[in-house]
Amino acid sequence: MKARWFAALTIAAFLPAAAEDMTYGDCVAMVSRAPQTAEQRAHDWQTHGGGAAAMHCNALALTALKRYAEAARVLDALSRNREFAAANRAELADQAGNAWLLAGKGSEAAQSFSAALNETPNNIGMLADRSRARALMKDWRGADADLSAAILQDQDRADLLVLRASARWAMDRKADAATDIVRALDLYPDYPPALVERGKMKYSAGDTAGARNDWKKAAASGPSGAAEDAKQFLSQLGPETKKPQ
Repeated sequence: MKARWFAALTIAAFLPAAAEDMTYGDCVAMVSRAPQTAEQRAHDWQTHGGGAAAMHCNALALTALKRYAEAARVLDALSRNREFAAANRAELADQAGNAWLLAGKGSEAAQSFSAALNETPNNIGMLADRSRARALMKDWRGADADLSAAILQDQDRADLLVLRASARWAMDRKADAATDIVRALDLYPDYPPALVERGKMKYSAGDTAGARNDWKKAAASGPSGAAEDAKQFLSQLGPETKKPQ
């Protein structure tokens, strides 16, 4: 269960803050070109009254530099700014949670996602994000609860079904996990994340050939995290042996 990258916000409150030679848009554009410079410029801008715009650009630059925990702290601070509307505070807290996930801090991530959900209850994306944090903590029951709440609102989300299957398999609810994978593949046949998860289930049950077939399909599906996972599992299996004629 991986963290999502986050992008620049379009919160109107960010836009008025500008220095003579810096705007939020300028700073964000600089992040992709030269994140180290952007981080320094955003920090300087913040000390000269750049406000929330400078802070958020600084968080983007820190994330680009893989200084995830620092970025998360900045975003958490921004999310507590009561001048923002609830939806904007929620988005900032959700971004903080994803930064914490990238830092490998499940407990901190769960707290940020919970803060986001306090502002916008039952948000499907934020429930899914918190489930990832809880999975990182091996809180499988919590992850299952979040995913079940999200799926209740949209029963055709194959990605959430796969995540819940993973949590339920870890809880030894193997039949329920298999049902989720079947549903995901009914919705999207040959869906790579579902094939990867089903391959893991088959391998655990001793069906190495079946696992290999699922992982080969996923690996050949095109560039994606699931394809990379499938290739890794295939490499662990070793070369396929041919049956004697």
